[in-house]
Amino acid sequence: MSGQFTISQLAKSAGIPTSTIRYYERVGLVEPEGRSQGNYRLYSDESLKKLKFIRAAQTTGFTLDDVKALLLDGSGGTPTCGSVRGLIEDRLIDTDRRLKDLRHVRRVLKSALQQCERQKKSDCCHVVAGLHRG
Repeated sequence: MSGQFTISQLAKSAGIPTSTIRYYERVGLVEPEGRSQGNYRLYSDESLKKLKFIRAAQTTGFTLDDVKALLLDGSGGTPTCGSVRGLIEDRLIDTDRRLKDLRHVRRVLKSALQQCERQKKSDCCHVVAGLHRG
């Protein structure tokens, strides 16, 4: 599909809910290029490209604030590698921290599973009891 999209057509083409597009509008990431005679929002192919970029960036770990920085630099042009390097480094540090947290969660869950395997099926689950105690 090319040309102009209504919000529902754009959402379908981008594979996201219309509510997400409305949210992106509110935070300034995307905006309709015009209105139809029936006063429906109209979007262009450029909006579709932008939505796909936003989703790809989020999948890579970038936040919506990061996406704003990746879309435009301070002068309104495309950012340079030098201007986004710090942002990429921050995301890498955050990813490393989350990986460390996930490795800890994995160890805890493996230990809990081993404990469950040693107990009788009718015994009180000490893992769940521990979670209730906090």
